[in-house]
Amino acid sequence: MSVRPLRASPAGSAGAPHSPWRHVAQAAAALAAGMGVGRFVYTPILPLMHAGAGLSAGAGANLATANYIGYLLGALVGILAPAVVRSRALLRTSLVVLTGTLAAMPATHDTAVWFALRLLAGVASALIFVIAVSSLLGHLREYPAHLPGWAFGGVGAGIALSGLLVLLLRPVADWRAAWWASAALAAVLAAASWKLRPETPPTTAQATQAAEAIQADRADRADRADRADRAAKATTVTAAAADDGRGPRTHRWFAALFASYTLEGIGYIIAGTFLVAAIEQSSPGPLGGGAWVLVGLAAVPSSALWARLGRRWSRPDLLLAALVVQAVGIALPALIGGAPAALVSAVLFGATFIGVSTLALATGAHLEFPRSVALLTAGYSVGQILGPLVVAPLLHHGYQQALILAASVVLVAAVAAAVLRIGFPYHMVVVRPAVLVRQPAPAESAPDEGSRR
Repeated sequence: MSVRPLRASPAGSAGAPHSPWRHVAQAAAALAAGMGVGRFVYTPILPLMHAGAGLSAGAGANLATANYIGYLLGALVGILAPAVVRSRALLRTSLVVLTGTLAAMPATHDTAVWFALRLLAGVASALIFVIAVSSLLGHLREYPAHLPGWAFGGVGAGIALSGLLVLLLRPVADWRAAWWASAALAAVLAAASWKLRPETPPTTAQATQAAEAIQADRADRADRADRADRAAKATTVTAAAADDGRGPRTHRWFAALFASYTLEGIGYIIAGTFLVAAIEQSSPGPLGGGAWVLVGLAAVPSSALWARLGRRWSRPDLLLAALVVQAVGIALPALIGGAPAALVSAVLFGATFIGVSTLALATGAHLEFPRSVALLTAGYSVGQILGPLVVAPLLHHGYQQALILAASVVLVAAVAAAVLRIGFPYHMVVVRPAVLVRQPAPAESAPDEGSRR
């Protein structure tokens, strides 16, 4: 007798939203506020602070580092206290705190106060990110992967909106007005995400259902293991192993993923912090600000498009490709210069940096590694702390060398992604808290047998 894997329907899944697109819109607004504005508005404002507030290049790098330290602290909270990812009160508090730090930036010229404000903003951004992403992965698990992809596009929308806001204000206002305007934008986005439903813990009924599924599956364990070996020649985790508490043995693949994503944090944040300043250094005028708006616009559909590509290629393959494309985009302004290179760089960078995040986080979820979102976010944030510190000595000679170094680090991240592909467990039988399912491979729940390249 064969026992088919149980799979809850989207409409009937416990905790699933009645309208997935409404959930997507709320999560997108949260990510736009927390990441697109709260973190990345600093990039187009940085040249204004150099010119109007007397901020040096080194001090600018230190403020960026402060934000990334705060981001790491927030991610660590998600690791040490996993219940916070299910707290609506903490999400709302983080949105309010983030908006307040943006509004407070023009109130002083004290670099130490700026450092504290950007650090606090980093903590709030990380908490918003972890809560919103956990909500997406939890509530929309049974839906096509392009839905969470559009939610991640909120980061790009926040970048584009805040970048356009700063670009429009530059001729008529100073850096103070740019911070105040960004705070107002963050407040609007916070209001739009106010009712976002965080991830819900499994109920007693769900736990009972999972236990019953495990008991039923024991009778058919040998048959399923044999079919899995013939079909995929991949790592298969039986329900009995999950019942014993051992979980999937995916540590070596997660280690490669963790290394790749941490290196990506180093390389991408250098470009994400200094790209506008680098372009404006060689091409004075609105080109840098315009390129940053283009980064945001390219980022809006990127996650959904990468998810669509997952119908044909596996996530490890796509992660490798995205990292290589991103490295090319980061290097272009330094190697070629000029408006065409700047615009192409903006498109390539915007089209990949969020896609890399969604691919990496989804791969961690596929591997069923405990607290994968928080752990990967922590590694990513460590990389972001290191990025500005590593390139700080190079900034005395301009930003070109910093971009070349960033592109090189992203290429090393691509090498780690290539290692991840070796023997990757594309097909796994896993036991989830709510239901017993056979995990599909790439995005869009598409079979992966023909997707490996």
